[in-house]
Amino acid sequence: MNLHIKLKYIIKYLPLVLIGLVFTSCQPDELGEGNGLIADNLDADFTINEVSDANNTYSLNANNSYISSSWDLGKGAGFISGGDAEEVFFPDAGTYTVQHKVTGIGGASAVSSQTINVATSDPIAGNIVKGGKFENANDHNEWTILNISASGANWTFNDGSATIVAGGWNQQAIYQPIEVIANKKYTIDMVVSGDGNNETWFEVFASTTAPTQGNDYTSNVVMGLNTWGGCGTGSFNGILSSVGCVDNSYSNSRSNEVTFDTSGTIYLVIKCGGNQTSGITISNVEMRGSN
Repeated sequence: MNLHIKLKYIIKYLPLVLIGLVFTSCQPDELGEGNGLIADNLDADFTINEVSDANNTYSLNANNSYISSSWDLGKGAGFISGGDAEEVFFPDAGTYTVQHKVTGIGGASAVSSQTINVATSDPIAGNIVKGGKFENANDHNEWTILNISASGANWTFNDGSATIVAGGWNQQAIYQPIEVIANKKYTIDMVVSGDGNNETWFEVFASTTAPTQGNDYTSNVVMGLNTWGGCGTGSFNGILSSVGCVDNSYSNSRSNEVTFDTSGTIYLVIKCGGNQTSGITISNVEMRGSN
């Protein structure tokens, strides 16, 4: 290539080379060094105030110096998207660690936490099931095992849950007595999970009839799982009122809302059995007043 042609190419492409050099020289060595792509002043702090006219209710207030905000209320649900002001209700007595997580430019985040101590359960919405979280031996001792079949079905208590395994068409239940008020509406629910169950029934009862060892329990089923009814098969994990069903052979109510004609003792009974019940696990068993 002669000198004239070389000069022609140099003149043609020199501006592009210079632009590239200028662009490269303007970039910081590390992301966030003076380019504003990562926030360095995030503030996740928040205040907690009791709401004076609402039982067990608190207002959470933070600033809004971030792109997104989420809250973990210490109820086991993890972080859920929210705003800079939230009003929260804790129906049950206990200690709750509330966390606020904020996210800013470039994905930077910060977390702040505080503790709320709830002294007493709400008289209406508080959970009246004892040991419904199965957290320890004290929770486990609130439940009595009802042996219906001689063998082949077995409830076990875990740290935070209880699991039933059954086969050969055998079944077993757990239960506890609960004091209720006449004509008061109560809602029953729990978290259920399982995988690989077949020819299985899982039923929840609330009745004034006391269980007796060695006998089946069939009084007032309110909710459940039933593989013949189209649920409880495959892999599942969720709130029973959402993922459950019962077999159409039952003629009484399927609603998980119950009322009782008289005040006194009723029995919450959770029964499961079947031919191929590889395992159904329950946790967070609740019975709450709703009026």
